[in-house]
Amino acid sequence: MDARWLEDFLTVAETGNFTRAAQLRNVSQAAFSRRIKTLESWLRTQLIDRTTTPIRLTRDGQRFRERAVEIMRQINEARLSIGETGTVRRKPVRAALVYSLASGALPQWWNDWAAEAGDDVLYSVISGNASDCLAALMTGNADLVVCHQPDTPGMCPPAELYEQLVIGQDILAPYAAPALAGPGLFSGQRGEPAPLLMYARPSSFARAVETIIANAPHRMPGRVVFKAETSAVLRAMAVAGHGVAWLPECVAREAPPGALRRLDAGEWSARLDIVAYRDRQARIPLLDRLWSQSRSGRENRAPAMAVAGSRAF
Repeated sequence: MDARWLEDFLTVAETGNFTRAAQLRNVSQAAFSRRIKTLESWLRTQLIDRTTTPIRLTRDGQRFRERAVEIMRQINEARLSIGETGTVRRKPVRAALVYSLASGALPQWWNDWAAEAGDDVLYSVISGNASDCLAALMTGNADLVVCHQPDTPGMCPPAELYEQLVIGQDILAPYAAPALAGPGLFSGQRGEPAPLLMYARPSSFARAVETIIANAPHRMPGRVVFKAETSAVLRAMAVAGHGVAWLPECVAREAPPGALRRLDAGEWSARLDIVAYRDRQARIPLLDRLWSQSRSGRENRAPAMAVAGSRAF
């Protein structure tokens, strides 16, 4: 059996989509599908129910997912332990952050992480959407994931295998350039629909914004003029005056001073938890220390103070 088959399987199990999983594994969808079928043939059972959208694991697939996670954990631990023998080297901590936190919050967090780690630890950071990052954790390619709380239970890693810790909060709110902002933008009093800059799937913010609009105090006359997967792109479009974008506070804060204006007082916004995930069985002393510090810090401060950009870990 090829260990890559396990990584393929765990990636598609996390994303629920063959096309997206193949992109993450950097292979064609046809080759990816063949590898999954080869794994199923080797195991002599069907792991994936391909008749549903998104795809779902069969009962055997759910059972094998836990075994696959454990196998990949052991492989990665063996690789790291063998690679460390005979040489003095810095131990890498591999962190996966969603795009918005990697660009908007990581610079502030870095001081705390570096101060705790000292010179013996090398951080390796990758960024992607939530599915990308969680797939990296489950395939053993990341030690730590930091993302906004997934809005669907199916996206969360199995609690019996992965520990979750809320480390902060963020606010997803509507912003626009000052020339566009002003009274009546959301009410239709201007006589024309508001131009909307929206998230494209698979961004989890797409569902979050849809929920905000559905639960808003009144119907908003708007028209979608642009879509993108990342908040950094939508921020750039909003700064240029092309429309209204819902941005995490940590991302909006990175815009030039005065370039964006928040458009509501909370009625068109949502508060999002920032969560960290790690493998319960992993033995990484630095992560143990950071985890303990963050848990202690959260217990000793009010939730309203734990907004993205404050101390994390």
